[in-house]
Amino acid sequence: MKSRDTLIRLRRFQVDEKRRRVAQIEMMMADFNRMVVELDREVAHEEARAGITDIAHFAYPTYARAAANRRDNMRQSALALEGQLAEAKAELGEAFEELKKVEILEDRERSAERAAAGVREQAEMDAIGLSRARA
Repeated sequence: MKSRDTLIRLRRFQVDEKRRRVAQIEMMMADFNRMVVELDREVAHEEARAGITDIAHFAYPTYARAAANRRDNMRQSALALEGQLAEAKAELGEAFEELKKVEILEDRERSAERAAAGVREQAEMDAIGLSRARA
């Protein structure tokens, strides 16, 4: 019984840890996407200020080029995180299934113990009733 309680606590900890990892990845993706939007805005502002939107133009602003490269890197990083997010969600699902298996087993064991206790009580009451009926 005690080892099962420990196992349930361990499984709950694992589920919580997986949830934190999923949340962390989602936050990182949101940050990257927010930065991409901000960099898009900065590139557009710099292009408008210079009046040149052609990246191949010799006078294209250096800051706009650097910001566009950084924006593209952020997009790639966000895409890479999508794969990690899918993996983390799968791990979370597996950990949750393991937790539920242990909890269901615990519930079954407790139900069986309660049923056995009920049978014992009923047998005791029957014995008391028989002894009084004979007396």
